[in-house]
Amino acid sequence: MNKAELVAKMAEHSGLTKKDAEAALNAFMKSVEEALVAGDKVQLVGFGTFETRERAARQGRNPRNPEQVIEIPASKAPVFKAGKGLKDTVNK
Repeated sequence: MNKAELVAKMAEHSGLTKKDAEAALNAFMKSVEEALVAGDKVQLVGFGTFETRERAARQGRNPRNPEQVIEIPASKAPVFKAGKGLKDTVNK
């Protein structure tokens, strides 16, 4: 499912117009993005949790020249952990 299909499904379920559903989806994504940038966690009970995790600096290898070692800097990675309700629904 892509974004346009998701917007159409949201409009169908909520009774909103597609334009309003897209605005709601964009507002949700922007809000989650801002929270993660600020270092906060977004927890939706029954659905899941969006958070960031620290990745340590490490060494990697260039696949074209396996002997050449490159330094990969530390970074933050956004992650999503599905909640129990979502897991149960998917596994029915």
